[in-house]
Amino acid sequence: MKKRLLAFCSSVPLACCMAVSAQAQEDDAFPVSGSFALTSDYIFRGTTQTNRKPALQGGVQYDHASGFYAGVWGSNVSWLSDAADEVSSSVELDAYAGFSSSFGDSDFGYDVGVLRYFYPGRYPDGFVSPNTTEVYAAISWTDLTLKYSYALTNTFGWADSKHSDYIELNYSLPFAEVWTLDAHVGRQTIDGTRGADYTDWKIGIGYDFGHGFSLAAAYVDTNADKDYYTNAYGKYLGKQTGVLTLTKSF
Repeated sequence: MKKRLLAFCSSVPLACCMAVSAQAQEDDAFPVSGSFALTSDYIFRGTTQTNRKPALQGGVQYDHASGFYAGVWGSNVSWLSDAADEVSSSVELDAYAGFSSSFGDSDFGYDVGVLRYFYPGRYPDGFVSPNTTEVYAAISWTDLTLKYSYALTNTFGWADSKHSDYIELNYSLPFAEVWTLDAHVGRQTIDGTRGADYTDWKIGIGYDFGHGFSLAAAYVDTNADKDYYTNAYGKYLGKQTGVLTLTKSF
């Protein structure tokens, strides 16, 4: 279960992944798990999706014994309405499915799947749809995971950006039974827009209170170009920041 969730961890907060994984490890026989989270800032690939404001998030995932899994996840967002007054979108809804397994009895695992990001709302004529479909593949060894995501559509509203991609390296180290140290670095490439590519990185720590509750704190930063990643209110979306997330898993 833990390795399967790593395929989706790039888009949900640190505490959410940690808490849902811990819950599933306690009862792998139960095929459905999920979580609710309150985070001080929804950060996706290093950039804020809520203009530095809190977000309420939740998701549910089904896991089959064969390794197949599928799930849905959602959060409030503001980055689209912040970009244009004519846009009314305030919600992100994601649906994904994939297959995860290990190589024999080794510590090596793999994960492949498809993920669709939906942003329902009202958009003006000529506005490039932010809805995005990506396929992904990941390989893991113990606590280290390398993941590659490839866009089959335009990428999050960028025009002519089909074939954009994102590669990331994630490290998660449990220690002292209830603590987890997490580190991440990723590289986003926007096809067709020179200068929009950037690197993001994160380091965080999480604490498991038990009974499905966990708390995580993370430091996030990017080198994204301000000319491309500043919203209509003059807020730089890739600015370094700290994020605090409280999660309840079930």
